[in-house]
Amino acid sequence: MFGIYYAVTGRVFLFLVSTLVALMHECGHAFAAARFGYRLDKVVLMPYGALISGDIEGIGLKDEIAVALAGPLVNAATAVFFVALWWFFPETYPYTDVAAYSSAAIAAVNLIPAYPLDGGRILYCAVAQKKGEKFAGKLARGMGLAFGALLSALFVYGCFFVSVNFTVLFFSAFLFAGALGGKDRAYLRIRADYSREMKKGLEVKRIAVRTDCTIKKMLTFLRRGKYAEFIVYDENGEYVGEVSEEEFAKILEKASLYAPIGEYFL
Repeated sequence: MFGIYYAVTGRVFLFLVSTLVALMHECGHAFAAARFGYRLDKVVLMPYGALISGDIEGIGLKDEIAVALAGPLVNAATAVFFVALWWFFPETYPYTDVAAYSSAAIAAVNLIPAYPLDGGRILYCAVAQKKGEKFAGKLARGMGLAFGALLSALFVYGCFFVSVNFTVLFFSAFLFAGALGGKDRAYLRIRADYSREMKKGLEVKRIAVRTDCTIKKMLTFLRRGKYAEFIVYDENGEYVGEVSEEEFAKILEKASLYAPIGEYFL
């Protein structure tokens, strides 16, 4: 639909270049994911760019930062390349300026710290490492709503005082959808099978808890990209037993969130 719009308005070349730049951006994500043993293999063109998806189940927070950063870095490197090309061969400017400016723009826009943009994912993962994924999710969604509201205001302002820009409107809707669209695959999953992650190596996180620690509280210690092992002690500090993350996932299937872990050692 947007290809037809650009054709009618005489901007086919701009559409083609922007599409190519967006695909290069997504290829950056795909190559980075492949480096960590994951696969991103489905690209969908959208009014505001392109989206890539695939199987990155269980990716660690640090690795996801690298994957999210790879797309903007590809665009930034492309923009720098064209600027260097202009320095040595100025006559190439008229043929490459659109690609250079599009690359720089896509890199800059995607680094905005609003979910689900790359900048929002980087913010989410960085905060999650320090404050946990629940807090990081709220912050990332809040930033998405804030930037979505700002762009909506800019669209309304443009309609009255500048010109109607539907790209701003669609981009605003994209941020609102990302902020309000429920949990994304980037958020915490609890599973009973970690064989795939263990094949690549999985850091173990050991947590000591008392028998009166609730299941809900234990959930807060889980971190994506790490394998939790709970060491359980009684009120006197005596060792009771251990619960692996796989065992904890099975306990969750039938447990009350407010039940103490000690009940499962009786």
